[in-house]
Amino acid sequence: MITFLKVFRESIAQAFQQLKANKLRSFLSLLGISIGIFCIIGVQSAVDSLEANIKGSFDKLGDDVVYINKIPWDEDPGKNFWKYQRRPNPDFKDFQAIQAKVKSADLIDYHLFIGMKTIKHKSSSVDRVFLVAATYDFDRLLNVNFEKGRWYSPTEYHYGADKVLIGHTVAEELFGDTDPIGKKITLSGRKLEVIAVIEKAGQDILQIMNFDEGVLISYELAKKMVNVKPNHPFGTTIDVKAKEGVSLDQLKDELTGVMRTQRRLRPKESNNFALNSLSLLSGIIEGFFGALNKVGIFIGGFAIFVGMFSVANIMFVSVKERTGMIGIKKALGAKKYIILLEFLVEAVILCIIGGAVGLGIIQGVVALLSSAMPFDLVLSSNNIIWGLSLSIVIGIVSGFIPAWQDAGMDPVEAMRK
Repeated sequence: MITFLKVFRESIAQAFQQLKANKLRSFLSLLGISIGIFCIIGVQSAVDSLEANIKGSFDKLGDDVVYINKIPWDEDPGKNFWKYQRRPNPDFKDFQAIQAKVKSADLIDYHLFIGMKTIKHKSSSVDRVFLVAATYDFDRLLNVNFEKGRWYSPTEYHYGADKVLIGHTVAEELFGDTDPIGKKITLSGRKLEVIAVIEKAGQDILQIMNFDEGVLISYELAKKMVNVKPNHPFGTTIDVKAKEGVSLDQLKDELTGVMRTQRRLRPKESNNFALNSLSLLSGIIEGFFGALNKVGIFIGGFAIFVGMFSVANIMFVSVKERTGMIGIKKALGAKKYIILLEFLVEAVILCIIGGAVGLGIIQGVVALLSSAMPFDLVLSSNNIIWGLSLSIVIGIVSGFIPAWQDAGMDPVEAMRK
């Protein structure tokens, strides 16, 4: 153990001595390692950050919810467009049937996109605000947060009270710095009291619940104001959250039975609805980001390959410069593995330095891009460990052949050279 530590210490000193003595050669040789690590770990960090951002937006909705739509999420709608277009939209009767018959459901919501509207407050107005009508469980099921105000009370919802929730951007454009809670707005000729401002959407790439430019009303109020028949092609959804302890598959089985009965489908007829869950999208996303990672590894692999030969070249030159010293060490009794270990440690140290430079460049780029990107880029500890581990492997591979070649030389012949 003492011998090993001594060899390790001397090898580190020799590695830094080589860097100082041959600055240009060392710089050019390690540049390949740095660029390779930058390409591979840089792409990996960008992909990981993007994937975490998208999955984070999914996590806000939870993985125990089934979304009933016309179109399955895991299939290209363009391939069977007319097939899905002929399907009926989920409607309020479907929602009521699920409410009455699905015992494994905890929360159930039905919401529909009504269209783009103009809303007014005194002399101010905002055009093309999208209007959504939702049933009572909407806020809890989809985790709607409020900057100000509250959700409907049971009585307000049941009687369709003239109250409305508005998005962050709508509130700013319509009221400016004035508190909108309790103020009246005009929507489709009806005076509505603002009871909440929906929290501003975050910096998620996938804005699943972005109500910044939207207005939300209760379904019971919508029935008094507009035609609530589900005529919009993709504008209605029924969301069902499973009770605690109930699996998603169990909930889907029960929903399938109720929906088929409600739609009066014969045993041999296919479902004319889709039961979707976030796990379907997660699988697609993982496959997509896996492909991006492979592209990054492929591109960075060329730079790593060049860098590996560069380090091997350094080690060949370093070994040849010290052939006489190797002969003396072997004549004094140094074992073959000691000579081999000495040069391998030197090669690994050189590659770790190159890898650390590459990681440092990534950290600088990440800091610059994070301020300009809509989401945070992060160089994770896992990617740092992977980068350094890859550097160590490169050092061992590139240093083994020259080290093994001279470690096996005859001592007398080595001293002569």
